[in-house]
Amino acid sequence: MISKTPAEIVLIKKACQLTRDALIYAKTLIKPGVSTYDLDKSIEKFIIESGGSPACLGYEGFPAATCISVNDMVVHGIPRKDIVLKEGDIVSVDLVVAYKGYHGDAARTYPVGKVSPEKEKLMRVTKECFFKGIENLRIGDRLGKLSNAIQTHAESNGFSVVRELSGHGIGKKMHEPPSVLNYGKPTDGPIITENAVLAIEPMINAGKKEIGMLRDGWGIVTRDEKPSAHYENTVLFTRQGLEILTLEKDDEFANR
Repeated sequence: MISKTPAEIVLIKKACQLTRDALIYAKTLIKPGVSTYDLDKSIEKFIIESGGSPACLGYEGFPAATCISVNDMVVHGIPRKDIVLKEGDIVSVDLVVAYKGYHGDAARTYPVGKVSPEKEKLMRVTKECFFKGIENLRIGDRLGKLSNAIQTHAESNGFSVVRELSGHGIGKKMHEPPSVLNYGKPTDGPIITENAVLAIEPMINAGKKEIGMLRDGWGIVTRDEKPSAHYENTVLFTRQGLEILTLEKDDEFANR
């Protein structure tokens, strides 16, 4: 696990602030009739004008500034002009902002207008999985404690956890060691070290856990075509406790 220096943490925190602000802005744009292409272009402009760089753009050939995934798409949706949001959809926005060589990463799943009770529950439980995972998590614990808590909460609510995708370390690179699994035994995984920075991201399916990839080589969808939700934050671990660097200040969990 890669521990960050105080100077690196300052830059990561700024990248995370820009990431958080971009997601807050994205939320204001989500409504029926908006294409995921237009949503992406607006977010890209916001990131650049805020002093950051959209790190997803061009990453391993990805053609957009953000990953935007609708309904049964788990992650990595390519924004398109012909994908137009409609009432009752849920849409996941996943973005990474770079600032002076360091990265912040976060994702949210938003409702488009009024959604079904099933989708409301899925979004709520996915967010709860993140906070259940980090509850009482500290330096010296194994990451399996987080992974097991996420899996337990998701499955106790009748949902399933995607196995093939995971969270990750983050810093100079968008993806650094270790992999942060959303399932497993509490005794598994590496030990959390001081000043480690991790992107923790439950990806929870309403139906079965099996997924598939679209022909575009990016979009990941549920095989049973049931909806999926995604909730991610970048988290710093210190001796004083953990700090969620991409959490909105008015979030209900912000002062817990």
